[in-house]
Amino acid sequence: MILLIDAGNTRIKIGWLDSASGRREKVALALRHADMAELRSWANQLESAPLAAIGVNVAGPDVGRSLAETLRRDHSLEIRWVESRRMAGGVRNAYEDAGQLGADRWVSMIGLARHTDDAAMLATFGTATTLDTLGPRNAPDGVRLFHGGLILPGPELMRTSLAAGTANLPEGKGVAVAFPTHTHRAIATGIAAAQAGAVLRQWREGLEIFGTPPVVYSTGGGWNIVEAEVQRLLARSRNDLGFKSEPIRWLHSPVLDGLARLAAELL
Repeated sequence: MILLIDAGNTRIKIGWLDSASGRREKVALALRHADMAELRSWANQLESAPLAAIGVNVAGPDVGRSLAETLRRDHSLEIRWVESRRMAGGVRNAYEDAGQLGADRWVSMIGLARHTDDAAMLATFGTATTLDTLGPRNAPDGVRLFHGGLILPGPELMRTSLAAGTANLPEGKGVAVAFPTHTHRAIATGIAAAQAGAVLRQWREGLEIFGTPPVVYSTGGGWNIVEAEVQRLLARSRNDLGFKSEPIRWLHSPVLDGLARLAAELL
């Protein structure tokens, strides 16, 4: 039993891999940083005791140390923290400085490669929104190219920053509409439009270089805030360009998927 750990800015996701059978968790454990003590009781309910742990940490050194101390004390485990590399898990990293790429984005691309052989985009709506593009599996050696991507404030961060940075604007909530006539709807629509516009921009860039539309996947806790608008505008663009409708596909935990792939290489 191998523990898979995704320590993010807001939450920690933890799954597992049975290395003998390849079985995975059905639902990952999701913890706030302050609730790390719950990890012990969760791990004690596993079918067998964990023998190894692999993870990524973008939450900072304090969270990493707390996780490491918890697993060392309760299970005598050391965490193998993954850093971005030039190549791993069948994916080549096109970043100018491979190590500069966030480990969560890197491992997500390795996880994304497990879901499709086609060119694909992963839109992650978390504290930050990241839009990353993976090339198709068409090289003779089967290696995929991570082309790079965008980083922008996530939906919730956009909302709170408007309220904190202005004197009169609230934390607007509501559904996106074509022509908002209420301040809350104006803010909600502006946030959804900004997120959707970034997705469409990268989708068109992918179409340009691949000659075919990249398959779009989404993940992250902020997806529900912008889902309707992103789906609507992407469907409109596909229709305008003569492509059949293809909804954005949801991935529960691409980082954990990537860690499961890397576990075979690194542990």
